[in-house]
Amino acid sequence: MIKNSTTDIEDLIALMAKLPGLGPRSARRAVLHLIRKRALLLTPLAETMSEVAATARECLNCGNVGTGDLCTICEDMTRANGELCVVEDVSDLWAMERAAVFKGRYHVLGGTLSALDAVGPEDLRIPRLMDRVQAEQVSEVILALNATIDGQTTAHYIADQLSGQVRLTSLAQGVPIGGELDYLDEGTITAALRARKDI
Repeated sequence: MIKNSTTDIEDLIALMAKLPGLGPRSARRAVLHLIRKRALLLTPLAETMSEVAATARECLNCGNVGTGDLCTICEDMTRANGELCVVEDVSDLWAMERAAVFKGRYHVLGGTLSALDAVGPEDLRIPRLMDRVQAEQVSEVILALNATIDGQTTAHYIADQLSGQVRLTSLAQGVPIGGELDYLDEGTITAALRARKDI
């Protein structure tokens, strides 16, 4: 006999509320929707989550997420073109892939250097990056790190470590497509002006 209790449902709401972008109210609405669409959403979601929990792992080479020891990008030999794009997190790698313009390989640092949080180079995948530059005959390292103080500090550190070994580039920064100057901060305008190009 099944007991009449909402404890499991409340537990699910509490877990959902821990997800980024979901608070208690949003989690409650999401769980209610899943329950109402049990056959269409809840059961397949539970099965898929169980499968992902059992098989998901970090790529041993770059730090991406996949289901094998190497991710599909690292296994794709057509992407071994000498270009290595360094990103802070897997979500940044996925953002780059959505743009579908970069055809090289990636390296996920797993964070940024931070003196306040006591995060040093050994706490990130920076030593592995240095190994990859040598082992994979990398010709260009693209630093695609966030334009934050910690992101820029990390980029400078990596640039110092790789100086003279490989071509180093970074993503252009400045006015976004559709952006209006009146709504941009001074730092963005300064970066855009310094990165100006001939037309």
